[in-house]
Amino acid sequence: MTQGGRRVRWAAGSAVALAVLFAGAATVASARDEGAGHHTAAPAAATPASASADAGFARDMAVHHQQAVEMSFIVRDRTENEDVRRLAYDIANTQANQRGMLLGWLDLWELPKAATGQEPMAWMTGGGHEGHDMAGMPGMDGGGYRAHDGALMPGMATRTELAALRRASGRQAEILYLQLMTDHHKGGVDMARGCAELCTVKVEKRLARGMVEAQRSELDVMAGMLAERGSAPRS
Repeated sequence: MTQGGRRVRWAAGSAVALAVLFAGAATVASARDEGAGHHTAAPAAATPASASADAGFARDMAVHHQQAVEMSFIVRDRTENEDVRRLAYDIANTQANQRGMLLGWLDLWELPKAATGQEPMAWMTGGGHEGHDMAGMPGMDGGGYRAHDGALMPGMATRTELAALRRASGRQAEILYLQLMTDHHKGGVDMARGCAELCTVKVEKRLARGMVEAQRSELDVMAGMLAERGSAPRS
């Protein structure tokens, strides 16, 4: 692929970086406008507490999305396959935008982007809510998620797996990326389902439901791409 072609498709990462900035700014502005518009008809919704599902999901999914962006940029440099590169670009762009929205809400709520003393995923198992059914989510127990080797949340790749992706190339890199992203999406879907059930901010619940639908669709796409390469998602 020519250097010019790579600039057109990826713009050296600048488009994704700008997407985060614009998404965060637009989210804050939109939320403020929405709150102002509703003020004349009904009292504004209470700001979520730091330990709420709304804040917990925003924090955790922002971290989860960041790794998807990272893996997508890694595979960009490890394969010349246009289908995989196009999928990776779509995932990076979408999740960078969503990450900007999540961080923008935390800014709007004047809440920290990292909660001290709160384990990852704890918002799904308690925190004043009935909790989300965690059955089937790997690494979960009654107190939250058991982080290991840099994998902070369900579906996240470990440091070892990311290092393997950086070393791989061509077809091997494509298969590993698709398998890792499949696991990543499965974890993300479960987290988004949790927010759809437990979050109280309507716009955040809508975003979570949209994540579930979009990532389920991409899971089907990735399963097909793996089959084309004589492989399959990991068990």
